Amino acid sequence: MERYIETALKATKHSTPGQSEFYQAVKEVLISLEPLLKAEPKYAHYNIVERIVIPDRQIIFRVPWIDDAGKIRSNIGYRIQFSNSIGPYKGGLRFHPSVNLSIIKFLGFEQIFKNSLTGLAIGGGKGGSDFDPKGKSEGEIMRFCQSFMIELSKYIGETIDVPAGDIGVGGREIGFMFGTYKRLTNHYEGILTGKGLNWGGSLVRTEATGFGSVYFAENILNKRGETINGKICTVSGSGNVAIYTIQKLHELGAIPVTCSDSKGMIYDQNGIDLSLLKTIKEVNRQALTEYIKVHPNAKYIPIEAYPAGTNAVWSIPCFAAFPSATQNELGLEDIKILHKNDCQLVNEGANMPCTLEAIDFIVAHGIAFGPAKAANAGGVATSQLEMSQNASMQKWTFGEVDAKLQNIMKHIFDLSYDTSKEFQQEGNLLLGANIAGFRKVADSMIEQGVV
Repeated sequence: MERYIETALKATKHSTPGQSEFYQAVKEVLISLEPLLKAEPKYAHYNIVERIVIPDRQIIFRVPWIDDAGKIRSNIGYRIQFSNSIGPYKGGLRFHPSVNLSIIKFLGFEQIFKNSLTGLAIGGGKGGSDFDPKGKSEGEIMRFCQSFMIELSKYIGETIDVPAGDIGVGGREIGFMFGTYKRLTNHYEGILTGKGLNWGGSLVRTEATGFGSVYFAENILNKRGETINGKICTVSGSGNVAIYTIQKLHELGAIPVTCSDSKGMIYDQNGIDLSLLKTIKEVNRQALTEYIKVHPNAKYIPIEAYPAGTNAVWSIPCFAAFPSATQNELGLEDIKILHKNDCQLVNEGANMPCTLEAIDFIVAHGIAFGPAKAANAGGVATSQLEMSQNASMQKWTFGEVDAKLQNIMKHIFDLSYDTSKEFQQEGNLLLGANIAGFRKVADSMIEQGVV
């Protein structure tokens, strides 16, 4: 079976040259599947592995738009519809200059299994553009979003593909795209999630990924007879995931002491001032240097001061680390420092923020680990709850949605834990989540014939 996996990995690398991020995601999943593939020969018989690493379709398109100076600009748009074996494609849109085909495929591949773990009827997809909203006027962002949706609208629908937001795509961008879809189709339907509360959005959607990440960490610690209350926690990032991770940690009595952005990080040993952080990032859209103007006793470390190959956030001693910014932000040297400082838990709030080498170290040294496809699933779970509300023309309260989110995160934990136990690796949530997520999709593919 090891040779079978090796062959599949080689074939993927050969067919997708230069797509290192995508290959990383495939490798992480396939290596975990070895016990399942040994126990269940049907998956090899039906060539599930070879089929599942190839998207149903890869849509790449030009996005022309006009800037404020009247000049025509152009970006690349992507929508990777990876698998709809258990439901319509579901996954975010990311607007960021780092976006390329490899990153979108890596995110889409992860999304298949993340969505499967939720227990909800949603398949896996991802999309976005190399457009950078930073520094653009609202008019430029609107014109870009309108052009992007003119092309994307050909491929989406409430039972086909329902995109959501991601990095660089918040309520403003979702609004511009939804408005364009309505004008193009004359349909008012739930073809995007993350909508405004006045026109079909769900309460808790903004908070969901961060809240869900902490709920998942709580389940890990409860299983070990521990609690997050009173514990020092480090968090990277300062976007939605990080902000609402910090908020929920505060609410549960933890002490989150860090946050970061593309220019540097804040260390506040008294705990991050959540209200100030929200003002800086959500209201004024400023750099974190503004934080120390209000709290001069906090420490600001610019990114150029980070030692090569490390992230300064992970040099701060903590009980639990919550990487919540972006992919591959926590490497081997970072996890060695965290381990030396007696960190007990690494919980992935972002999409695959730990490198494969860091994950190997975590597993080998018995550090509790919340893998992204499980711990990060709160956002997409609440997106599906928004779809359900749209379909039934209902609106649930904040408490109702939050309770459903907590139940979904507990379901994901229990499923991942029980699956790890089934394959004699109790507590290895990476293996448990990968196998459980894969098995549901693979069985559906077999039952649906040649798809």
